[in-house]
Amino acid sequence: MSANPPAGWSGDDYPPPSRGVAGRSTVPVAAGRGRIPRPASGDRDVDPGPGYGHGRGGPGGPGGPGWPGDPAGRRRRPRWGRIALVAVLVLALVTGLGVWLYARNLDSDVKRVDPFSAITAGRPAKTVSGAFNILLVGSDSRDPDAPVDGAGKWRSDTIILMHVPASHDKAYLVSIPRDLYVPIPQNASADCGTGQREKINAAFAFGGLPLAVRTVECVTDVRIDHVMAIDFAGFKEVTDALGGVDLKVDQSITSIHKPYRKFTKGMMHMDGATALDWVRQRKQFAQGDFARVRHQQEFLRALMDKAASTGTLANPAKLTAFLNSVTKAVTVDKDLSLVDMGVQFRNLRGNNLTFITSPNLGGQTINGESVVVSDKPRALAMYQAMAADRMEQWVSADKQSGTGTNGG
Repeated sequence: MSANPPAGWSGDDYPPPSRGVAGRSTVPVAAGRGRIPRPASGDRDVDPGPGYGHGRGGPGGPGGPGWPGDPAGRRRRPRWGRIALVAVLVLALVTGLGVWLYARNLDSDVKRVDPFSAITAGRPAKTVSGAFNILLVGSDSRDPDAPVDGAGKWRSDTIILMHVPASHDKAYLVSIPRDLYVPIPQNASADCGTGQREKINAAFAFGGLPLAVRTVECVTDVRIDHVMAIDFAGFKEVTDALGGVDLKVDQSITSIHKPYRKFTKGMMHMDGATALDWVRQRKQFAQGDFARVRHQQEFLRALMDKAASTGTLANPAKLTAFLNSVTKAVTVDKDLSLVDMGVQFRNLRGNNLTFITSPNLGGQTINGESVVVSDKPRALAMYQAMAADRMEQWVSADKQSGTGTNGG
């Protein structure tokens, strides 16, 4: 099933999703828009319609109406409406080209890695054309220049598997608890089930994005098509570029981090530093890390809605600051185009997003360590639905069962 073309574009202007390197899906590229075929040699005297001179004796040409010898003896007035339309089209093309070139420059500025090259054996095959999955890893490092494609100083506070169905009109974001107790392969090319059981966020620390991809694919049996590592420290600038976000504080607390901010129950407008501090809190809540997961989901939803708001899109300075801050805060795989993503999902809003926590049995103590244990039957059913592009049906059935979609 191919993606529906955006409103106002024909099917010829907007091709269906294509397959990327090594069979990975790529976001559809809006190619060929506004391209006008040049006339073939000998076909240049095509009649553009009344009012345009195009040859002796023709309408508007020598010997035609409005020229000396015109029997009516009158001069045709310019078609100002048509001239104005041509001027608008030219301006639109020039402006559009400038925006396109600017966006392409931003795309080329994004840091890129290849987290798939080491994955060889046991990788699930791509089964649904048009649907794709993106692994989002929210991370922190004291060294912003530390590489994300190998073991290093990064740690993963957030792991989200984002499924985009073939319809491309919504997205499902499955938060995987960072303390989920899973087998971690010895390296990115090792077979699944060959490593020690650890908390899943250790995969990123041990082997960067390649091992994180391998581990998540082993745990879920879902093929990952793209990867995006998000430096949450950089998201301070992203949030500030949008003028801050409004977040619901469900419990009055004092931050455990300096400068010990006070969060008061109710809606709070937060700048970047405050919002980042809020989504890092967990020890003050009875649900612990699950409360933090929920707050991260709410933050991402608010951020998307603010970025897509008229106030951002209509303000060139704010839009430019937002785009520049995003490119500095993310690292993506070498085949992911942020430009194409922006075109494809320009109508996506918070209400098109379904946030889910990977089904689990909550916290348990294993070998003296506090970990989260997966609810294997529900988790298996959900990930099988994701691989088959049937998440909408799974969510509906899960709600009817009374277990809901937030796990735990």
